[in-house]
Amino acid sequence: MKNSYEEKLKDRNQQLSFVKVEFERDINTLHSWMHEDHVIPYWNLNFTKEKFAVHLQKALADTHQTLYLGCLDEIPMSYWESYWVKGDIIEKYYEAEEGDQGIHLLIGDPEYLGKGLALPFLRAMVKFQLLTSTTNKVMAEPDIRNAKMIHLFEKCGFTPIKEIELPDKTGLLMSCTRENFERKWKYGEATIYL
Repeated sequence: MKNSYEEKLKDRNQQLSFVKVEFERDINTLHSWMHEDHVIPYWNLNFTKEKFAVHLQKALADTHQTLYLGCLDEIPMSYWESYWVKGDIIEKYYEAEEGDQGIHLLIGDPEYLGKGLALPFLRAMVKFQLLTSTTNKVMAEPDIRNAKMIHLFEKCGFTPIKEIELPDKTGLLMSCTRENFERKWKYGEATIYL
């Protein structure tokens, strides 16, 4: 019998949650994650703290996206960007609908890599995005070199559409429709703090 990581989380009474990024509280954590070997090739934000601070302030001020820390038992271990496709560069690459949302993510702390946590967190974030009644599709555009991330999105219910040339990478445009997500998953529990 298959024992998923989500079942193991329940067995251990571990809780997944998302909290909005706060500049003063989170800049040191995010800055350190951007310097991790597994993050650098795909995010290219391994700046000095001063330059990263400017980047983070700009990202937090951008009203078309919301930044989150993904936490396991209230311990931050991942970073998430949930954004509206309209107003983002991605809208130029397919026929975007008004409610479409997109997602970027990384597991920051290397201690949490390879433990099966990315899928339960991704599933929880997509579930949260689909709570918006006008959102029928969640988009992603992982780096074409990042086979693990592409596989993760596919396991969650995303379908590859096409390769796209973005200013900072060649990405694989992927889509997860509400219908596909709901067919693939029964809604589980995930706590989201806004």
